[in-house]
Amino acid sequence: MKPNNWILRGRPDPQARLRLFCLPYAGGGASIFRDWPRALPASVEVCAVQLPGRENRFGEKPYAAFAELLPALTAAILPYLDRRYAIFGHSMGGLLGFELIRALRRQGERQPAYFFVSAYRAPDIPERDDPIHELPDAQFKVELAQMKGTPAAVLENEELLQIVTPTLRADLRVCYVYTYTDEPPLNCPVAAFAGIHDEKVPPADMEAWRRHVANQFSVHVFPGDHFFLHPYRWLLLQTISDRLSTIL
Repeated sequence: MKPNNWILRGRPDPQARLRLFCLPYAGGGASIFRDWPRALPASVEVCAVQLPGRENRFGEKPYAAFAELLPALTAAILPYLDRRYAIFGHSMGGLLGFELIRALRRQGERQPAYFFVSAYRAPDIPERDDPIHELPDAQFKVELAQMKGTPAAVLENEELLQIVTPTLRADLRVCYVYTYTDEPPLNCPVAAFAGIHDEKVPPADMEAWRRHVANQFSVHVFPGDHFFLHPYRWLLLQTISDRLSTIL
C-alpha cells in the first residue's frame, strides 16, 4: 500500500483485523489520537486522518467548502479499505464521517463495521449558530474561548493564534455551508457520544441520529462538555473497545 499524507498510522499492523479511521474536530489534527492505539484492542489499527492546514500538513491550504473536502477525503481513504474498518469522528469529524460513509456507499464501496459519531448534531438539524468564521479577529477570539476547544496557550499568544486562525476559520466554514440531503439510513451499527454538559450539542441532538440509522443504534453520555474526549478519553476509548469487541 502506497502511503499518503492523509492517513497517519501510529502503529502500522499488516495483520490488523480492523482499521479505525479517526476524524478530528475543527482545527484539530491527527495528534489528538496518538494515545489511542494503547487503549484499543491489539487487532485494531488506528488510522488518524490528517486534514490539510495543520501539523505536518501546515503548509497546505485547508479546505473551506464541504463539496471540495469530501471527494478528496474519499479518494484518500479508498486504498485503506482492503479490510474491515470503523469510523470515529468528533464534532466536525462526525459530520465528515457521516458523509464519507454515504459517499463510499454511492460508489459501491465496502461499508464500515461501525460508525462512532461524537458531539455533532444529527445532520438534518439546522445550524443554530451564527457564522463565527466571518467575525473580525477580536470577536473570533472571544468565540473560540467560549467554545473551549482552543488551548489557552494559543489564545494568549497573538502570533500563534494568527497562525492557526485560517485553518479554524476554514473548518468552521466547512460545517456552516454544509447542506443535508435525504438518502437511505446508514446500514451499519452506529454509536452516538454526547457530553452531559455540552451546550452546543446536547444529548438530545445525538439521540436524533436514530432516524438516520437502519441498524443497531446506541447513545452514550459522558461527563464533560463539548470536548469531553480529552478529559474522559479513557472512558470513551473503553466504550469504543466494548463496541468493537462485539464485531471482532
